[in-house]
Amino acid sequence: MNIARNTFGLRLTDFGGINLGLTLDCGQCFRWKKLADGAWKGVVGSHAVRIIEDGEDLIFLGMSEDVFINTFYHYLDFDRDYDKALKRLSEDELLKDTIERYGTIRILNQEPWETLCSFILSSCNNIARIKGIIERLCALFGEDLGGGEFSFPSAERLAVLEPEDLDPVRCGYRAEYVIDAARKVAEGEIDLEKLKVTPLDDARRELMKIKGVGVKVADCTLLFGLGHMSAFPKDRHILRIAKSAYPDGLPECVKGLEGLAQQYMFHFQRTENGRRTAV
Repeated sequence: MNIARNTFGLRLTDFGGINLGLTLDCGQCFRWKKLADGAWKGVVGSHAVRIIEDGEDLIFLGMSEDVFINTFYHYLDFDRDYDKALKRLSEDELLKDTIERYGTIRILNQEPWETLCSFILSSCNNIARIKGIIERLCALFGEDLGGGEFSFPSAERLAVLEPEDLDPVRCGYRAEYVIDAARKVAEGEIDLEKLKVTPLDDARRELMKIKGVGVKVADCTLLFGLGHMSAFPKDRHILRIAKSAYPDGLPECVKGLEGLAQQYMFHFQRTENGRRTAV
């Protein structure tokens, strides 16, 4: 990987590749938006950022090298060898074809509380509506970062609220679940940092002590916020392709990389070819 400073910010080259659109807008996070000029705008922690694709390079507008190294290097999972991981997944023909079609989809390392709260809000919802709910939540209870951008509110900030205080967010019955999660995290009943190193099944059971957190929300949190690459969230797309393409279980090459394989299976199943092949 090479990082070069220019008049716009940082230019990243030779980093192993990324399908930026599918990585940022595939349902693993909800705070990114593609602008009319092609840039991706988002908020990560206390940083509002814009990223531009320039061929195979990435340009981080207005970003310092310190911010990139301390925040975005890990966030975009640059410390993982994706060439090695995708080579292994490509031992399966369906995954090989899908990887060749989509390129490198990375698993984001998101802030654990934001991930948990976001996926509680995602339950029985569509992506456009989830993004609107989270945008309102951040504007009402997050810190003002300037330029109309807000940080994600901490568990401590939400823990002092009552469910009805979230009425302006328009998240419906999920408000009760968000407040319950915030209180359990803020009071230390659920230790998210500890769950990063807790065995997967035990960590899942801990998360499911929160009201409204079932297996799927727990597995999304484990994969996208707590670093458990073997978590395998299942929605209708994944259940459909698993049943049709892998009736005897996932192939051996997927072991330990189930979460990454899930992203490719998800996008395969959502394509026209996927629907024709896998239904």
